[in-house]
Amino acid sequence: MTGPQRLAAAGAALSHQREWFAGMRAEAERGRPLALVNADAPQEIFRAMDVPYVVNQWWASIISAKRMSGRYLEALRGRGLPDDIEQYSALPLAEALAPRADDAPWGGLPRPSLVLAECTGDSMRRMFGLWESELGVPFLPLESAVGENVPTEWWTLMRHDWESAVGPARIDLLEQELRALVPRLEELTGAAYDPDRLAEVMALSNEQAEWNRRTRDLLARAPRCPVPVNDVIPAVMIPQWHRGTRWATSAAENLYREVSDLVEKDHAVVGDERRRLMWIGRGLWFDMNFYRSFEESHGAVFVWSMYLALAADAYARYGEDPLRALAARFCAFRDQMYTPPWSVEWYVKEAKEHRVDGVVHLISPDSRSSWFTTHALEAAGVPVLEIRADNADGRSLDPSALHRQVADWIRALP
Repeated sequence: MTGPQRLAAAGAALSHQREWFAGMRAEAERGRPLALVNADAPQEIFRAMDVPYVVNQWWASIISAKRMSGRYLEALRGRGLPDDIEQYSALPLAEALAPRADDAPWGGLPRPSLVLAECTGDSMRRMFGLWESELGVPFLPLESAVGENVPTEWWTLMRHDWESAVGPARIDLLEQELRALVPRLEELTGAAYDPDRLAEVMALSNEQAEWNRRTRDLLARAPRCPVPVNDVIPAVMIPQWHRGTRWATSAAENLYREVSDLVEKDHAVVGDERRRLMWIGRGLWFDMNFYRSFEESHGAVFVWSMYLALAADAYARYGEDPLRALAARFCAFRDQMYTPPWSVEWYVKEAKEHRVDGVVHLISPDSRSSWFTTHALEAAGVPVLEIRADNADGRSLDPSALHRQVADWIRALP
């Protein structure tokens, strides 16, 4: 049997997000503090303080999905700022600097009370610094440390043995930064930090990660892919931006139960599944229908994206000290996605477990490790097609040309 066209979990998550954003926007306009936080920064601090936050890259995905990235990025260029560096992170800033328009996505993002980001390079520090210098929004930076030792199979260690996997020096640094950050957040927002509340947030987010791990493993084992990846992404990632809430944990459980039911009923996205594909890279927000383009014509289905896999392996941290566990959650976060051999060993493991026939590898201009990822996969016998474009910048890619390129590659797979 072929499966449903839309997961109930995806529809519920999208509806929840729209309702939440409308309420948050109204409260911000009445003066409630709002934080804009990068995806690889510890948002759980704000959850524990009951301070609403918007994830910078989530808002960039909304701008891109509405096909408005070009307009905002060109406005950035018009101010003498680069529009071709870290576009995924720059889009919310570009919108804030552009003239307000009636057709802004979802009514537009309210002016945040502060921005928080981990500085993984000079461009990121400069970009977020513009929020403060150009718009008067305080910028709170966190450092990005690296480790000398790389754990073997980090995904087996991170839940409980994160001290040895990450190394105490890196965790010490971020923990100290978070302890220094708390009074500054209290000053800027008027909210109070409660360590007991953070412990509750961490417990709920760990439970959410366990449901995501069950879903990922279930999809890897399923004889045929039962769900479209462009439904899995919102069903997973919208609850991820609400980590530490009961709604998010319930949403992760509901996704697992829905997928489990589909697998039990032998549903499949493609009845005649002939090619199983893996998408490495950020979501192609301006053309999410791309992922389903090759089902009827080639019997090809995307069975993997990093979003569910990261939600399964990269977040759970158990420990008695919730602030230190939170530091351990984020101080090596980018390593898991982008730093070899952390990232490449994980991608190979995921490719094998999901039995993929090939990988489509989206390489953004800011990528620093793409060669190692492609090399490791090909060395493991997995064919790779590299696509060079920015995932959120609709100007960087011709969708028709991309479809033809991928279709030709699928036909040529051994």
